[in-house]
Amino acid sequence: MFPGKGYNETAVGDSFTTSMTVTETHLVLAAGMFGDFNPLHVDQAHAAKSRLGGRVLHGGFTSALMAAVPGMYFHTTAIAYLEHACRFKAPVRPGDTLTTTWTITGRVDKPDHDGGIVVMTAQCRNQDGTLVADADGKMLAMNKRGGGGRADRP
Repeated sequence: MFPGKGYNETAVGDSFTTSMTVTETHLVLAAGMFGDFNPLHVDQAHAAKSRLGGRVLHGGFTSALMAAVPGMYFHTTAIAYLEHACRFKAPVRPGDTLTTTWTITGRVDKPDHDGGIVVMTAQCRNQDGTLVADADGKMLAMNKRGGGGRADRP
């Protein structure tokens, strides 16, 4: 688990990464949660004949896995995840290990919130290094006390 960074502990250029292996259970749960039983997700015989060559994870679930990373990075300091825009580049299949790396590209001070908005961009790659998705996001986070950042200075 990440340490729960505060806004005052971030800087442009900082990055954070996590990996997760997608399982058959993820695909089945996504179909049930989203109500999306498209044969490309749940019917191997049908999906094998498609241009994708087999079943694929729902894009929305890939996006959610990526969005979870900043949520954990800013655990205890996150006020709101303000924006998330994801673009899908390649299929994700059960058995793929996805590595998502977020990089902080901007910071907007919000003194009324005792913190600010962290602007980020992400890349998600599978075990072969193939880019499967990229995203942009904005997290409103409060300063963390005791972190040595601006909130600790008089």
